[in-house]
Amino acid sequence: MPHPKRRQSKTRTRKRRTHDALEAPHTQNCSNCGAPVLRHRVCSECGFYR
Repeated sequence: MPHPKRRQSKTRTRKRRTHDALEAPHTQNCSNCGAPVLRHRVCSECGFYR
């Protein structure tokens, strides 16, 4: 099995990992009760959908 010939620097490793961060889901407020809701889904608090 091949293995790395040279050690990668911290800078190079961190540059590669810049795209690995998780994003928080985009939420909107329910127009009925005001609770945060994912788009195109029923409100888990009151069951309202548009």
